[in-house]
Amino acid sequence: MAKRLPLRPRGADGSADDAEIFRAAVRDVIPLAQSDSRAPPGLPRNQGRARMRKAAASASDNLDETMPLIDALPNEEAAAAAHAVTGDGVLSFQRAGVRIQSMRRLRRGLYPVEDELDLHGFNQAEARGRLADFLARSRDGGCRCVRIVHGKGYRSGARGPVLKTAVNLWLRRHMDVMAFVSARAIDGGSGAVYVLLRA
Repeated sequence: MAKRLPLRPRGADGSADDAEIFRAAVRDVIPLAQSDSRAPPGLPRNQGRARMRKAAASASDNLDETMPLIDALPNEEAAAAAHAVTGDGVLSFQRAGVRIQSMRRLRRGLYPVEDELDLHGFNQAEARGRLADFLARSRDGGCRCVRIVHGKGYRSGARGPVLKTAVNLWLRRHMDVMAFVSARAIDGGSGAVYVLLRA
């Protein structure tokens, strides 16, 4: 049975004082004990922080396997990756299970872009670290679609578009990436990609 509030005298306009009604409603409420929300439940405070630092360190150590630098790839694989990408070439990738309608919406820019990363001016190693952090932050933040600007590689000379080639390879290998396509012209065209993340 619901608790009945005591009747309060009404003001001149016939309304009760809202503050008094609220105080009466929460009179018997007991505050919860404060806890450190950063540490996972069940772990002492310092142990939770140590585990988070260890996870971050292992993620950066694992980058050489999951997101290798183009120069570190075997010659055949590096050549194949570079050959497949040109400055004006369109990138497209989808994992098994991604519906055709989802790819069509992504290609048309119909998913709202919830965050963006611009890799202009970074070398491969810097770009890789920033991309890995960005994808982890976007996933943890619940983002579904993000945009990554990698550029067209016109200043890369005869090597071709280095960052575009690397981003194409890295996104294909990243397990949180369900699909990606080159952006519409208004959003960077073939110098950027829309990325659909795992929900």
